[in-house]
Amino acid sequence: MLFNSLSFFVFLIIILLFYYANFLSWTSKKRMLLLASYVFYGLWNPPLILLLWISTLVDWIAGNKLAKESRKNYRKLWLLLSMSVNLGFLGFFKYGNFLLENFTAMVNSLDVYYHPEKMDILLPMGISFYTFQTMSYTIDLYHKKIKPAKTFLDFALYVTFFPQLVAGPIVRAKDLISQFYQPKKATSNQFIWGAFLLTLGLFQKVVIADTLLSSTADKVFGSSKILNFWDAWTGTLAFSGQIFFDFAGYSTCAIGIALMLGIILPDNFKYPYASLGFSDLWKRWHISLSSWLKDYLYIPLGGNRNGITKMYIALLLTMLLGGLWHGAAWTFVVWGGLHGTYLILERLQRKYIPFKITKWNGIFLAFLTFTCINITWVFFRAKEFITAKHMVSSMFYMNLEGEKILQSFDIVKVMVIIAIMFLTHWFMRNTSVKQVSNKLSPLVLGIIWSVMTFIIVIAQGSGEQFIYFQF
Repeated sequence: MLFNSLSFFVFLIIILLFYYANFLSWTSKKRMLLLASYVFYGLWNPPLILLLWISTLVDWIAGNKLAKESRKNYRKLWLLLSMSVNLGFLGFFKYGNFLLENFTAMVNSLDVYYHPEKMDILLPMGISFYTFQTMSYTIDLYHKKIKPAKTFLDFALYVTFFPQLVAGPIVRAKDLISQFYQPKKATSNQFIWGAFLLTLGLFQKVVIADTLLSSTADKVFGSSKILNFWDAWTGTLAFSGQIFFDFAGYSTCAIGIALMLGIILPDNFKYPYASLGFSDLWKRWHISLSSWLKDYLYIPLGGNRNGITKMYIALLLTMLLGGLWHGAAWTFVVWGGLHGTYLILERLQRKYIPFKITKWNGIFLAFLTFTCINITWVFFRAKEFITAKHMVSSMFYMNLEGEKILQSFDIVKVMVIIAIMFLTHWFMRNTSVKQVSNKLSPLVLGIIWSVMTFIIVIAQGSGEQFIYFQF
């Protein structure tokens, strides 16, 4: 079920009616939310709910054993069970064909004839998100950072909470499970603000990402031609805006829906295209994933505790695996590798060529960072390396005979939207929508809300699924 569908709004209204019904106890409301979450997920493919059930049951048992067990070897075994099940599901369903294809290529390179049939594997929606979320629970219990959930119902709801189940934010147990212990009810201000955030998220997705930008990005990256400089940059910038408004739009919707229930979810984006370097970027883009990778991968790999060289290796490995998390293709690995390289170069610059960031050079640094980000998006979006190669070559003016496939209107439209986006991120980088809204009169805010709603309705989005559903 998609947030940007009429059926979801019917679903949400029913949920809210039961949630705020006085005749239901808090336990009954949690059961209703759990059932609703299974319905929300199961409408894509009902049998895949089994994966959620197995993951939930295994991690519930492993978590309880970790909380009680004191023997180190047994604790490791319970943690290993949890990680094996979760990573096993993730590895098979998401990377099964990828591993088979690469194994086949390796064997055939040795002159051994081996051509197995491609496995017919259906990628479960959002498996990367809920796998990381539930793994964080058992890992934190292993390190004794949290206490186990009080009831199985609380834990199951933590794993499957429908607003953020499919595409995050990836929420830690300490930040969400405890919210289920006591009855939650949104205040009138919270409910209204949650509804506003839902509208804002849909505006980002339906109007900007789908209606204004996606067609240009799809046309450019779907072309088999070698494009000229302007078309290559326009398509890349269109995707840059599309993926931000699509993913940030989903996160904004999720946060708003949860808030309407009185549940607080963490921010997942903080105007990342105004980042002052790549360390700053990963504090602003997909915050829940970057913090997960830092705490559960980078630091266990040694972090910055074992010298400069090992720190760089840990950093690069983290970003390479972060790239692979996004998709089972070498293009995603290259995307992660570029980000890892950028982070290493940034640290070298800070060490050997330090300079003070001011308001005068800050916007230039933000623009330079944004430009480098766009180069990485080529590998993220391109289906094949040859497409990425031609795109990057055109962007650096190496394909002088490149063809033109975009209309002038498309180029101007994308450039204007991206310029407005970049400047908005720059002026909003140290504030938030909530802080800005507090400075506006209710009348002005109401007009903005009405205009967004009207444009969403007339845009009549095609019901495209969110980009990050495939991860």
